[in-house]
Amino acid sequence: MRLKGKKAIVTGAAQGIGLAIAQRYVEEGASVLMSDINADLLATQARRLGMPWQVTDVRKSGSVQELISKAVQSLGGLDIMVSNAGIVNPPASFLELEESVFDHVMETNLKSQFLCGQAAARAMVAAGTKGVIINMSSVNARLAIPTMTPYAVSKAGSTQLTNVMALSLAEHGIRVVAIGPGTILTDLAREVIMRDEATRRSVMSRTPMRRTGEPEEVAAIAVFLASSDASYITGQTIYADGGRLGLNYTVPVDDI
Repeated sequence: MRLKGKKAIVTGAAQGIGLAIAQRYVEEGASVLMSDINADLLATQARRLGMPWQVTDVRKSGSVQELISKAVQSLGGLDIMVSNAGIVNPPASFLELEESVFDHVMETNLKSQFLCGQAAARAMVAAGTKGVIINMSSVNARLAIPTMTPYAVSKAGSTQLTNVMALSLAEHGIRVVAIGPGTILTDLAREVIMRDEATRRSVMSRTPMRRTGEPEEVAAIAVFLASSDASYITGQTIYADGGRLGLNYTVPVDDI
C-alpha cells in the first residue's frame, strides 16, 4: 500500500475523478475525508467507502477552514490535500459571456484551490508535516476553446498557482503539484460526448491514442504524486491527455 497511514482530503469527491481518487486512496491505505457540495451523493459514496465526509462550499474561506479543521480532528492530521472540485461553463462566445458566469467559474475552479491550498498548508506547517497538495488543472490550461473562456482561464491560473505555491512552500517540505487531464470519460463526459457522434469524432480526431481516458487513470497519477515515489517532484503539472498537447494535426476516427 503506497499511502498506508496517510490522511487526505479530496474535494469534489462525490463523483467522477474526485470519487475515483478517493476510492484509490482508500485502497492504497489512506484515510480520506471526502468533500463535495452535493450532500446526498457525497454521503452515499462516503458510506460506501467507509470514510468520513464534509459538505463544503470551496468558494468560501469559512467553509474551507471547517473542512481542514475536521480533517485534523477526525483523521488526526493532514498529509494530502487534493483540490479537485470544479465546474465547466455553458458554452458562450466571448462577446456574449456574462460576468456572473465568469466569476462563478473562477471562484469554483481557481479561488477554491487558493483557499484549500493555503488552509491545508497552514495546518501542515503548524503540525510539522511535509505534505503534498494536488491541484486539478486541465489540458485547457494550454489549449484554448473560444466558447470556454472562464474554464480555460481558471485552469491556466491553476497551473501557475501550483508553481507559485510550490516555490513558496518548498522550504517547509511541502510539495505542490497538479494534474492536467484531457478528455476523461466521467458520467458527464459520457453523456455529452459519447451520445453525440459529431462531438465524439471531434474529440477523438485530436487524441492520438484514439480513446478517452478513465477516471481511474487520473486516480493512479494522484496516487503516484502523493507517494514517496514522487518525492522530488514539485511545481509540475502532469498532463494525462492521450497525446493531445503534442498534436498539430488530426487523426482518423474509427466508426462505432
